[in-house]
Amino acid sequence: MSLRLEGRRALVTGGSRSIGRGIALGLGREGADVVVNFKTDRDAAEEVVGSLKELGRRATAVQGSTVSSEDVNRLVTEADDFLGGIDVLVNNAGVLKRTPFLEISQEEWDWTLETNLRGYFFVGQAVARRMIDREIEGAFINVSSAGQAVAAPNLTHYCVAKAGIEMLTKQMALELAPHRIRVNAIAPGLIETDLNRSDIQDPEFRERRLARIPLKKIGVPEDVVGAVVFLASNEEARLVTGASVFIDAGQTIWGA
Repeated sequence: MSLRLEGRRALVTGGSRSIGRGIALGLGREGADVVVNFKTDRDAAEEVVGSLKELGRRATAVQGSTVSSEDVNRLVTEADDFLGGIDVLVNNAGVLKRTPFLEISQEEWDWTLETNLRGYFFVGQAVARRMIDREIEGAFINVSSAGQAVAAPNLTHYCVAKAGIEMLTKQMALELAPHRIRVNAIAPGLIETDLNRSDIQDPEFRERRLARIPLKKIGVPEDVVGAVVFLASNEEARLVTGASVFIDAGQTIWGA
């Protein structure tokens, strides 16, 4: 069987659970070696690493917060050293809390923007510098959200951060193109994860959201893997950079 990413070396932030876990395993199934970044849950990260090793991949877990520049430099250095270079970066570490606009505190605003936007910048910059030093042609995939394009109740800080990711993706794509680094984003719609599982289990929330989704489907993390693998491939996606791929069952046709 042909492995589309055989020999590639990937770093996945927030790779221990939900969408990050699905992406890490999906990259491994296509032949990539993977460093799984995690913040607190080492056991979950090591479970992903174990599954990757069962696939025959080189894999390790590296702890670190993407909002700390010191942590970012350390985790990217450790990942780079372990893999012998990074070809693929998946910026995925994120947070979500539903709070009405008038009730969002400065602390909650900063926490959301730091994790969901500033962290992508820090990690992207650190990885890009190492790729350029090694003259590596590669790909970045920023995990955004359909919220980058449509507003949603009680998610002002989250949607603003995701809209920022869309422009950050374009800026990174523009400035890193001379170094043969492509940068794209995926924008999932309603995907059941650890962050929103309790919301989705609420019948009222579920009915309200499905009413605005043309395909009437709620996704699972594995639904985003195909797009990530495509964007990570220098052969299949060699002309794709600065783009956002929506994986939202049609949510953005109608809006939030």
